[in-house]
Amino acid sequence: MISSTTPAALRVFWALSTLFALSPEMNAHAQQPSPADWHLVEQALGRAGQMQPGDVIKFGFPRRDLHVLVGGVLLKPSFALGSWVAFKQTDPGHSMVMGDLVVTEAEANRVIDRLQQGGVEQTALHNHLLSESPRVMYMHIRASGDAVGIARAIESALTQTGTPMDTSSSTTKEPAFELDTAELARTLGRSGRINGGVYQVSVARAEPVMDVGEGNPPMMHEIPPSMGVATAINFQPTGKNRAAIGGDFVMTANEVNPVIRALRANGIQVTGLHSHMLTEQPRLFFMHFWANDDAAGLARGLRAALDQMNVKK
Repeated sequence: MISSTTPAALRVFWALSTLFALSPEMNAHAQQPSPADWHLVEQALGRAGQMQPGDVIKFGFPRRDLHVLVGGVLLKPSFALGSWVAFKQTDPGHSMVMGDLVVTEAEANRVIDRLQQGGVEQTALHNHLLSESPRVMYMHIRASGDAVGIARAIESALTQTGTPMDTSSSTTKEPAFELDTAELARTLGRSGRINGGVYQVSVARAEPVMDVGEGNPPMMHEIPPSMGVATAINFQPTGKNRAAIGGDFVMTANEVNPVIRALRANGIQVTGLHSHMLTEQPRLFFMHFWANDDAAGLARGLRAALDQMNVKK
């Protein structure tokens, strides 16, 4: 408490600290970076991005040039052939970037070279499918810094692939979606959306996922689900109430084998198990899957696997 006997210097300090003190709400507002202007990033990538929850802007690069068959099923780009990158501003002039690029074996190292030249790191390179023809690989990437410079490096890397860089979409009218999406949503316990002839469901984890950056102490930023840390489930109709399913479950170590057992008990193949990132907390593992069977039955199997995980209800 200030009194008449308090030294003058201390009284001045107390007054200044009171003047400049902010409530927790005001402090939180003051520490937030101003909203990013993504126009230059869109220019660098040659297309408009789509804003996602968590102030993330995401860009898609469907591999419409690839015609990939799995078990006689011609995969739609939105099922498993969509390269994407997502940007989130973490500080003024500084962004966190993550993505997943679909590449052929012949393209992989040309893409790596261009990304490395532009300061974009690779965090994984592997399969998501089995017995596909032609063979495709998935390159997971991460970068931190100037968003426009990172976007230019990614665009340069994509020119080393057959990825169509135009933004036109197919003029072929999609037939009416064959599956009962309301039933699928009831079974899975969450709804999705139809995109490019594929019913897509995203399931976020219940706990936050953090990216551990450089520095001492290291800077930590939350990774929103839309930046690749949500379980992805895709249904592509294959006729007579059947569907091809694919995607990936995002799990902690203790969840991996319970999910495997749930999938296999329901006739769903495990096609990949690996990491996608290097410095996340908690440590996450990604399990890819495939089946082509009765859609309702497959949905029940997927729900059994989700029930083994700590996901948002």
